[in-house]
Amino acid sequence: MIEILSISKQDISIMSAQEVQDLALRLEQDNYTNAFDGLNDWHLLRAIAFHRPELVESFVYLLDLDPCDEL
Repeated sequence: MIEILSISKQDISIMSAQEVQDLALRLEQDNYTNAFDGLNDWHLLRAIAFHRPELVESFVYLLDLDPCDEL
């Protein structure tokens, strides 16, 4: 069964730098039992990047947010 990630701005506003670092470490290790767990972590890190970019500065490379042309 697929678990859908639900995260609010309030949840993000109380996240600590250590929690974000732990999240990034999980993404770097990429040792998930299924692809959806990794995707949920990626979406969480992306949401944090939009709402609290100062916490994600060191881990932005995990998001692959390079600008590109979509011609």
